[in-house]
Amino acid sequence: MSQNSPLSATTPSRSQAGSAGRLVRKTAVELVVDELRDRILSGAIPPGSALRQELFAEELGVSRLPVREAIRQLSAEGLIDMIPHRGAYVSMLSRAEVQEFFDIRLRLEPWLLRLAVQQREAQDLDLASEVVEQMDRAEPDQWGRLNWQLHELLYRSAQRPAALAMVRALHEKSERYFRFQIVNAPIRQQAHDEHSELIALARQGRAEEAEAALERHIGEAAEQILAIVDHLLDASALQEPA
Repeated sequence: MSQNSPLSATTPSRSQAGSAGRLVRKTAVELVVDELRDRILSGAIPPGSALRQELFAEELGVSRLPVREAIRQLSAEGLIDMIPHRGAYVSMLSRAEVQEFFDIRLRLEPWLLRLAVQQREAQDLDLASEVVEQMDRAEPDQWGRLNWQLHELLYRSAQRPAALAMVRALHEKSERYFRFQIVNAPIRQQAHDEHSELIALARQGRAEEAEAALERHIGEAAEQILAIVDHLLDASALQEPA
């Protein structure tokens, strides 16, 4: 969507097919959420930027109410920080935080997968394949949740609930970073291929190969997300007054 064109809740290009074949129009709030999320994830609005409701309302051709609600929703997603008496700001990124999350994942998840493959459940792997298909069609704000569902299905046969809870917390804390990664179409395809490989290896009971494949998968995801975070932080630094 052009940043210079006003939003319209009746724009045909924003229509979706309803269950009865009718066109379902997105609301003004949904359109503003999509627009602001796109700008944040692309880096067009850098981390730490103040979000002025009146300016966005005027630019997007809507009242302040849908902008205010959109900011509230994006705050719940972790993309915007609401600071009392100061207003709304694009959430800051932390390279050290990303690195730590992935360092811990690399130590826990391959071990969990190896144990799970040894005690694999065919039903879990069937469900995991269905989740991969859902991820192919998912919007960026849905992808992180589905990604966790997939990994949970791969690991839960390990029967290590405490470790699984730790990994789940890491995935939830990392979800906002996944959104920066998954807007890239080639990365989506890479994730599809790697997830499918993990499921295939698990089905075949090849625990050591599955463990090694997961280590590569997590390591490459870390490199991709760290590169994106570095780019966004550099862009943010360039916009700061000297």
